[in-house]
Amino acid sequence: MERLPEDWQRGLVIVAHPDDIEYGAAAAVARWTKQGKDIRYLLVTRGEAGIAGVPPAQAAPLREAEEIAGAREVGVHTVEFLDYPDGRIEEGLPLRRDLAAAIRRHRPEMVVLFNFGDTWAPGFVNSADHRAVGRSAMDAVSDAGNEWIFPEIADLAPWSARWAAVVGPVATHAVDVSDQLDRARASLAAHRRYLQVLSTVPVEEQVDEIVAMATGPKDGFPAAHAVGFELFTFAG
Repeated sequence: MERLPEDWQRGLVIVAHPDDIEYGAAAAVARWTKQGKDIRYLLVTRGEAGIAGVPPAQAAPLREAEEIAGAREVGVHTVEFLDYPDGRIEEGLPLRRDLAAAIRRHRPEMVVLFNFGDTWAPGFVNSADHRAVGRSAMDAVSDAGNEWIFPEIADLAPWSARWAAVVGPVATHAVDVSDQLDRARASLAAHRRYLQVLSTVPVEEQVDEIVAMATGPKDGFPAAHAVGFELFTFAG
């Protein structure tokens, strides 16, 4: 397994919901911000349908605040929300356009995405939102560099990212996050209300288990703790 390229300065992480980043990529984000990279988050929803027993009007500001707090724990200070409806995101041209516009605004060299395959593992279906966002975002990376596809965002100069790196079951590249585990745990722990509803297991125990799973050793990669990515090259 190869090391993920790190000869870049600006990164944009695109996901569907608050907590998606913290479940997979937060330790890598912490590594990159420690290197001085400018990492930004783009969330397609505010996760308003994600807390059982909490109406969306109450859940949205709560989950937004938890995401912003979690981002700060790993050195991210720009967090943008697109306000698509949680649980009802549709893959297609409107989403591709809005994501392409965001890529042009933020101008990343590296785009980081979350698993958008049909399954998490054999027998476990992936979220419809994850599938829609990831697939549309992958197309939007190309769309952002093409001046003709979405003329309605022509006020934003075209931008071509060099790579997209996807956190998921397939990993071709990885980064060593052995010295970033505490920051990754703090980032996930910021989603306290959400985690309290998910399980009766104490939040700290949930956090330890999730971060351990996300940062386990990767076959063929010389690190005790790593985050793996499937890397796609677009330009440069």
